[in-house]
Amino acid sequence: MRIYAATEADRDAIWEIFHEVIAAEETYPISPDISRNDALAYWFQSGAHAYVAAQRLGFGGKQEKPIVGAYTVHPNQAGGGAHVANAAFIVAKSARGRGIGRALGEHCLNEARRLGFRAMQFNFVISTNEAAVKLWQDLGMKIVGTLPGAFRHPEKGYVDVHVMFRSLL
Repeated sequence: MRIYAATEADRDAIWEIFHEVIAAEETYPISPDISRNDALAYWFQSGAHAYVAAQRLGFGGKQEKPIVGAYTVHPNQAGGGAHVANAAFIVAKSARGRGIGRALGEHCLNEARRLGFRAMQFNFVISTNEAAVKLWQDLGMKIVGTLPGAFRHPEKGYVDVHVMFRSLL
């Protein structure tokens, strides 16, 4: 797998995966009706650094499959909070369970540190997204708060949301 800075040419693939993830209404508090333009404006917001993951195939690993995941990292807040990063991750449904999320998470933490962020904070990790909660904990994130019933899951009703944090120093 190769993770690299997203380019203009990657926008269609990011939109396809983003739309697939958002349409499920299970892991992001974003309307499934979000437009392509609004979704990409969120992903590539001011101050953001976006990356994509592509699987390598073929002889010598030089031929690549389509993009299977992506992340965006940016300041969590402006001004006095701009030293803390925030990130969002998406992995294509067909590519889940193959370590792509972990590779993106590790890359993101290293990249955030390289960009000068002092910490990483995830503001809205849905508790029923157990794979994500476990992954972030494995990567050193701690649950620092829980918002009771803050997310309306389409099948499970109102479920808790975690705020997760880790230092990058």
